[in-house]
Order: sequence, then structure tokens, then C-alpha cells
Amino acid sequence: MTYIRLPREDGQFDELAMGAPANWLTAKPGQPLSRLALSAGHVVCDPRADISPMREVAIDFEATQRFRDYLWDLGLGVAEAMDTAQRGMGLDWTSAQTLIRNTVESARARPGAVVFSGVGTDHIDPAGATLNTVLKAYSDQLSFVQAIGGRVIMMASRALVKAARGPADYAEVYRRVLEEADQPVILHWLGDMFDPALVGYWGHSDVGPAMDVCLRVIEDNAHKIDGIKISLLDEKHEIAMRRRLPQNVKMYTGDDFNYPELIAGDEQGFSHALLGIFDAIAPAASAALQALSSEDQASGKRAFREILDPTVALSRELFRAPTQYYKTGIVFLAYLNGHQDHFTMLGAQQGARSILHLSRVFRHAAAIGLFPDPDRAAARMRTILALHGIA
Repeated sequence: MTYIRLPREDGQFDELAMGAPANWLTAKPGQPLSRLALSAGHVVCDPRADISPMREVAIDFEATQRFRDYLWDLGLGVAEAMDTAQRGMGLDWTSAQTLIRNTVESARARPGAVVFSGVGTDHIDPAGATLNTVLKAYSDQLSFVQAIGGRVIMMASRALVKAARGPADYAEVYRRVLEEADQPVILHWLGDMFDPALVGYWGHSDVGPAMDVCLRVIEDNAHKIDGIKISLLDEKHEIAMRRRLPQNVKMYTGDDFNYPELIAGDEQGFSHALLGIFDAIAPAASAALQALSSEDQASGKRAFREILDPTVALSRELFRAPTQYYKTGIVFLAYLNGHQDHFTMLGAQQGARSILHLSRVFRHAAAIGLFPDPDRAAARMRTILALHGIA
């Protein structure tokens, strides 16, 4: 058995015995599941690029695509160029275009592969933005994705927060952008815990009035909307909104704290999934969703919860405040699991979390059997510890 010493908050160390990896029975590519499940995938940097990482972007597109192939192999869909890929926090629109094109083209060669791509306004400066510049920015990105045959996730806009004078401006911008959509899109309401620049989205700082505005936008444009992802980290808000959606509009949970119960659902409905945590726990998510699709609904739901509930402690650690830095833990786990050979991120955000946080992430991941090769995970963790001066 492999052991590793990990630091604690009190300055002492724990010796952790590495258990065996979990033996999850995962879904197959294109396998019909009872829920639609999209994983927001991270990007892999090129650590050998001679750049200034705080200002320039260098993506290893080949390694990044291999991770998308891995998600598809597990029966999951891909939500491309979203916040997990550091959109708005290192991933610029020029690189996002290459990323989106690569993923959409790769999906064509894989029967059953699903990909939706983020469309936003991040290529314009929010300062001084007007409704017209916001509309043009959305239109430019929407046109690009649709021109290559992609499906669209309409992301929240920092520039719209600056330009809008009230709820009516949000309604007008969404109406005009959605008019241009050639297929129903997924809306994304991203809470300010993920992006502080989105405070006051929909024209209100309080969730209740903001939800009312969002629901009116959905009702007025329902024929153009596949669903909405909300990322507010509060299951009560999601359930309340889910029960008010038009019949043809899906709820995609973006709640990385409460996803098992939201996906499992209740007597009045359930949520599909568009989650950053599915990047980190992809095999567990795949196995859980396969179990949930069992013909025996009661036993399938029990098996689903037995697989997915133990992952919540890990997710809550990854997404702890300040939540916008959750990507550090996501890429850290990809490194430990052998999906990439380094722990290098856009904007040098591998340094955005403490070694104590990374140690807690390691403990949680080990406890649920997330490491397919415990020896490799322990060896790589020792490298990270050594870089922090911890022998």
C-alpha cells in the first residue's frame, strides 16, 4: 500500500494510506441516458511556450482535445469554452475560437458526441460598453459558432451589466440575440460568486426579482431556448425556477454543491446537468447517470446517489470561496490522474490556491477512489509538495 504525508492547517502532518481506485461501471459513447449531461472541460496549457503567462495564452490544443475525447468516451457531452476553460480568466476569444472549432469538428467524427459552445461578449471592454456594442459582440460570436455548425450556450455578459439601465435592456438584448439563433440555445445565468463582475445581472441584485426577469425573457423567447443553466449554488433557487419554466425548456443544473439531489429530482421534475465538477469526477458522473437510467427507477436512483453523493465533499472543497478559482483544483486533479503531464494553467492560476487546499482536495479524491493509479497520484502530489518547500 502507498502512503503519503500531507500537511494540515495546524502545521502538522497526516499520513494518508492510498486506497484502491473505485471500479465504476461507466456509460458508453452515445449511450442514451435519462438526463442530458454536459461537462464543462478545462484547457491544457503548453508549459514549454516562451510567453509571459500573466498576459499571453499558450494552449496545448492536442492535449486539450484528448480530454474532450475522454469525456465523450464516458458518454458525457462537452460544454466548450465556458468558465471551466478559464473563459474571461485567461482564455481570450481568439484562442476560444480555435478551441471551439477543434471540438465541433472532432464531434462530427464521433457518433453521438454532443457539444455546445459558449457565446459571449468577452472580446470587448466592458468599460464604456453600450447596448449596441453588446449586441454586436454577441452577434459576432454567435455567427462564428453557427457558421461551423455548432450549438450555442449564451453566456452572461460583463459588458451588459455595465451597459444596461434596467431589466428592459436585458430583455431587449436577449430577444435580439435569440432572433439570430438557428437552433435553440442554452442560456447561462452565472452567479456573482463565480464572477463578481456579474453582480446585478437581469437588473436586480436580489435573486427573486432577477429570476422574475429571467423567466419573462424565457417565456417570451421559449421557441429559441433549449434550456437554462443556473449557477447560484443554492438548490432552493434552482428548484423554484425549474417549476416555473415553460414545458419545452429544460433546467441544466450548474450547482456544484447540490447536484446529486437536483439531477435525481423530485415528484415535480428534475434537472439535467452542465457542470464544472463533471470534469473532475467524470467516471463517477458517467457511472451514476448510467445507474439512474435503469428500468428499475427506485434502485437506479439509489445507485445513482450511492455513487454521486460521496463526491460532494470534494466538489464543495474545489468550489469553496473565492469560487472563481475552482479551476485550479480541476486542473490539479487532471494532472494527478495522468490526463496531462504538468500542473500549468492559463494566467499562472496554478498558484491561485494554497497547498493546504490542494492537500484537502487530494484527501477527498483519494477517499472516493478517484485516482485510477494511486502510486502515480501520490508521486505527483509529492512533486507539488516539494515545489512548496514541503519535504
